[in-house]
Amino acid sequence: MKTVFVTGANGLLGTNLVHEMLALGWQVKALVRNPDSFKGAEHSHLELIKGDLQEDLCTHMDACEVVIHIAAETRQHLLRYSDYQKINCNATISLFRSALVSGSVKKFVFVSSANTLGHSDLFELGSEDKAVRYPFKDSYYAKSKLEAENFLLQNKDSMDVIIVNPTFMLGAYDTKPSSGKIILMAWKKQILFYPPGGKNFVDVKDVARGIIAGIEKGKNGEKYLLANSNLSYKAFFELLQQYSNQRPIMIPLSKWLLHLLGYGGNCARFFGLETSISLTNMRILCQNNFFINKKSVQELGIKYKPIDAAIHDAVTYFKSENVLR
Repeated sequence: MKTVFVTGANGLLGTNLVHEMLALGWQVKALVRNPDSFKGAEHSHLELIKGDLQEDLCTHMDACEVVIHIAAETRQHLLRYSDYQKINCNATISLFRSALVSGSVKKFVFVSSANTLGHSDLFELGSEDKAVRYPFKDSYYAKSKLEAENFLLQNKDSMDVIIVNPTFMLGAYDTKPSSGKIILMAWKKQILFYPPGGKNFVDVKDVARGIIAGIEKGKNGEKYLLANSNLSYKAFFELLQQYSNQRPIMIPLSKWLLHLLGYGGNCARFFGLETSISLTNMRILCQNNFFINKKSVQELGIKYKPIDAAIHDAVTYFKSENVLR
């Protein structure tokens, strides 16, 4: 029986991944801050480890063949690069070194982000071999993830390193919620304002299966985009209407208005006010952040489900948790 050490097991992806691995017979050691908040039943092959990334985790990796590092700082309102670097880069480096010291870990799987790769529009989709572009290269989150990627790739001769780059994940067990906020912001609205850009959406279950496939089939030092449906924000919200049974008046937001809001957010951040509104984030909303999944399909053998299934799972979960009213 293979044993894996997983960080970020309480999050959207972590919870789905743990469930998937247990179903496949893995022994899972899951790092969580609060074991009581884990959304899953007790299992004989699951060990919940209370702790955080700032601790020495080497002893918890005993007998683990694989480390899957999911935990990350994703909040958009933090003001300094160091706020993201501390978790997304420095903690990754520390975890990797602990895995080396353990002596049992053979593979280190880093869950990064598609935002570290070059995006494009429908005419030339972004892929693993394209470098990050503006405005994402100005994103503290993306920069910190890319810094961690570069360190791991520079040390791939010490241990097998697999990097997966998911796009925007949707599905059940979004407890915060995190990416599911896009559903909440549009649910049962009579008037819905939407930005001019778009993004790639993927079912979190497909990402979980992609990580497992990466362990089994991934090549050392390679990146794998886990991506599926390229949709404009307008198209996504129209798809969501099938589950809300309501057709709001949809009004597009202009680029200049979003840029103006971004300048205002930058001024607030300059004076120390934490806000997710910034010029970089507003410019990102105006981009068609589209990708292709050709490499993960061909090399990892992933069969992606329609994004409708992910939306259905997310809505069903939110309803069961009384998040949607």
